Amino acid sequence: MRFIRSFSAILVLAGFVPGAAMAQEVYGGVYVHAVDTPFTFDTNEGGTDVQAGLRFDQIGALGGMQPYVFGSVNLSGDTSFVGAGVSWKAEMGKVYLRPGVGLVVHDAPELRVDPATGIRTDLGSRVLFEPEIALGYDISDRFSIEASWVHISNARLFNSEQNPGIDTMGVRVNIGF
Repeated sequence: MRFIRSFSAILVLAGFVPGAAMAQEVYGGVYVHAVDTPFTFDTNEGGTDVQAGLRFDQIGALGGMQPYVFGSVNLSGDTSFVGAGVSWKAEMGKVYLRPGVGLVVHDAPELRVDPATGIRTDLGSRVLFEPEIALGYDISDRFSIEASWVHISNARLFNSEQNPGIDTMGVRVNIGF
């Protein structure tokens, strides 16, 4: 049921982006959920995420950034999220770097406290920031593969007392049109 809601939200978000029918790329991948990094602390979550999204034509006024919409479904029943943002592809031959930033809406509990430590592990806000970065390789004109890191957190802006965040790391395949 959670997967259906998340995927439906992706389709709804895509409908609000101008030219949704003109997506330039579709992408999808598999990610490790709640990877331990210096940007987060333990939320007692884990498992595997499946992520899918759409990238649209570059916007010249934004230096060639591409708007995107995507969703991430946790297969273990932990936090899933949908979002939108912009990314930029810095090409160095067939290899490229793709940084991006956006906002996501998630379905984690509004209040969650680790019973062992008493520390809050909820994400602090229903809407979170979503910086990401990928290192990719163009296999052909239409296909590429990326190793990517996606981080979601409130950056302590919505709740100054805590900010656990969640990091996901994985591999995604991009198919251009």
